[in-house]
Amino acid sequence: MRILPSLPALPAVLAVLAGPVAAQATAPTAAALAGWAPASPVRLPSGRPGPAYWQQRVDYRIDAVLDPATDTLRGEGRITYHNRAPVALEELWFHLEQNICAPGSVANLLDQPPLVFLTSTFDFSCRGFPGGLVLGPMRVDGAAATPEVHGTTMRLPLARPVAPGGSVAIEVGWRFKVPPYGAARMGHDGPLYEIAQWYPRLAVYDDVRGWNHEPYVGAGEFYLEYGRFDVALTLPAAWVVAATGVLQNPADVLTPAQRERLARARTSEAPVAIIAAEEAGTPATRPRAGGTLTWRFSADSVRDFAFAAAPNFRWDASGYDGVLIHTYYRPTATLWPEANRMAREAVKHFSETWLRYPYPHASSVEGPIEGMEYPMLAFDPSGPTREDLQWVVAHELGHQWVPMIVGSNERLYPWMDEGFNTFIDLDNAAKYFAGTAYGDTIGVHALHLYRDHAVPGREQPLITRPVESRDLFWTGYQKPALMLQTLRHHVLGPARFDPAFRAYLAAWAYRHPTPADFFRMMRDRSGVDLDWFWRDWVYTVNRPDQAVEAIVNGPDGGAVTIANLGAMQLPIFLRLTFEDGSTESLALPVDAWNQGPRFTRRVLGPRRIRRAELDPDGRLPDDDRGNNVKVAE
Repeated sequence: MRILPSLPALPAVLAVLAGPVAAQATAPTAAALAGWAPASPVRLPSGRPGPAYWQQRVDYRIDAVLDPATDTLRGEGRITYHNRAPVALEELWFHLEQNICAPGSVANLLDQPPLVFLTSTFDFSCRGFPGGLVLGPMRVDGAAATPEVHGTTMRLPLARPVAPGGSVAIEVGWRFKVPPYGAARMGHDGPLYEIAQWYPRLAVYDDVRGWNHEPYVGAGEFYLEYGRFDVALTLPAAWVVAATGVLQNPADVLTPAQRERLARARTSEAPVAIIAAEEAGTPATRPRAGGTLTWRFSADSVRDFAFAAAPNFRWDASGYDGVLIHTYYRPTATLWPEANRMAREAVKHFSETWLRYPYPHASSVEGPIEGMEYPMLAFDPSGPTREDLQWVVAHELGHQWVPMIVGSNERLYPWMDEGFNTFIDLDNAAKYFAGTAYGDTIGVHALHLYRDHAVPGREQPLITRPVESRDLFWTGYQKPALMLQTLRHHVLGPARFDPAFRAYLAAWAYRHPTPADFFRMMRDRSGVDLDWFWRDWVYTVNRPDQAVEAIVNGPDGGAVTIANLGAMQLPIFLRLTFEDGSTESLALPVDAWNQGPRFTRRVLGPRRIRRAELDPDGRLPDDDRGNNVKVAE
């Protein structure tokens, strides 16, 4: 899901309240705060999956019909659950997210106020829509079964436990009325449908927590198993469909001209109009005028399936390294002719900087949803400005890396999903708009938000669950991005950070990492102990406040004493000005605080220190910049 950054200001000073002085010597390690499970053959001390690592697999075969006349979606599915756990399972748990709109659901009962993130508002309620999923009879391995529905979750007792290495097949039908506004994740706007959270989805059973069956109330996103999807979607023949997976029957649902244009687009850097502006909504875009058509899609190694459909799409496509980049939009979306270039540049940047995109296409759909991601597919708004549009298109595609490829638990750890994605987005936006005021300042956007969001008494640790977060924009998106920027540029340096972060993405592709796995891998791959860093940034609301305490000049040289008045430890950037007018800039590692909250830096030689200034370029957060400068008496 996207959180749109505003245009960053160009401040030089952050005037914020100073935090309390902490007893650093007694601060617990990050490992103690995290309650990490001991490393084992399942999850190694290096942070990598071990030889005993296991993970469940779920395969789906779905036949569905979307009826725009009644706004109804009906589906039938055969779900095969493969138990790779070392224990037998006596029950299965499902997510039924459409029940967020059912009468009596937690979301409807609470009628929570919308979350406001700068210029964007996310209403996770159903706005009074009386929806809900209607399940048909269920069968398990051919025998009738009776599930227990608990709001947005469902427990399915098994007559016979599914043994380690075994599998079980579940057959079920369902239907629901598509909401106009589906809790900020899906819905429809007139004849445009964006469909997600639309079928019963298996919950994750993992080696860390067993069943992960936290209910869906809106703010927390999703945690799902990987598998194969074979999906048949039947809609009116006039509709064009974008979906997860590879289209299996293009000759049935696309015209010869469209198929030829797609073939050209695969090797074209510039977008090719698959459906041009003058063709959108006309009979020329469809193989036949009346009745219905069935679109068939297949996808493997994905954790979900979503689709969008409309009768009046414009459709552009281009190619990057064998990947088709699709953009679908209504003729009224006047900024979207540039969206394909934005999407292609994002996929290229993320692939060449961090991890190659592994799927056959990356598709972006313009519509009523403010921004939401699914495998190979993203829902985006039309965008009021080019900057807004580029951010949302790239951000939602960035989610292909986290959590679509690297499957972290979004219900618990949004900072490993939204935060990591925001971090990679900032460099991409700066590159796309290089040479403009926006492009030259977007990289420090998260740092400049510190003043307004890291408020004593209100700020919460990053480890806070999203449903409990009072400022999800900060704890889920911007502060973790600032954390990783600080780690990359000022603690480890890109030469150490970048290979470690790439190694993490590659090792946990199509797997389920925990915070401990990430922390251990970054330590192991970089060669730097970072417990102190994770403690300060993830598990506490420790605050930074460095101050120049004293300047002393003597016959053999001078010395500057720096105090860490806050509890957060950061490197030291120090600029010294001498009486002869010369200057010296020093970058001192965080090890300066090993012996306590004061550090003295000696300068040998005859030069006398006239002035000392901490962080003169404003690279780090700081509660009180008023104590960053001192002039010798």
